[in-house]
Amino acid sequence: MKNSLQPGLTFEFKYLVPENKTVPYLFPEAPEFQLMPQVLATGFMVGLFEWACIKMLTAHLDWPEEQTVGIGFTLNHLAATPSGLTVRIKVTVEKVEGKKITFSITADDGVDKISDATHERFVINAAGFNKKVAAKKEEVFAKFSNFGLPPNR
Repeated sequence: MKNSLQPGLTFEFKYLVPENKTVPYLFPEAPEFQLMPQVLATGFMVGLFEWACIKMLTAHLDWPEEQTVGIGFTLNHLAATPSGLTVRIKVTVEKVEGKKITFSITADDGVDKISDATHERFVINAAGFNKKVAAKKEEVFAKFSNFGLPPNR
């Protein structure tokens, strides 16, 4: 992490909402979602906010060796945004506590304020993190690859 990462930093990100970021596309295998309105899905909005924070952070990290993972979110979804509108996201670094970074986020769609949020991210070493995830996956698949029977050792 670079010394430039300090509370008070701001970043603005704009995103034109395509149809495939509306509720029916969130989980295409969920028939209930297929009947929902074609507006920006809250799940995609969360991802959009994470993306904005990551874009802001890359200049303040030893990217891509250092990356961040999301560890917390508090948000509201105040208004529906149909595809074709542009969402403007404003991100502010509120706190830097060691490797934990806290952001405040506001977003609007040019008509309505659509969200206020707080997001927390944690700085990781990408190679080390990916190694731990691979080991976890290997352990789980080894455990259950013998039709649920204990693995032969």
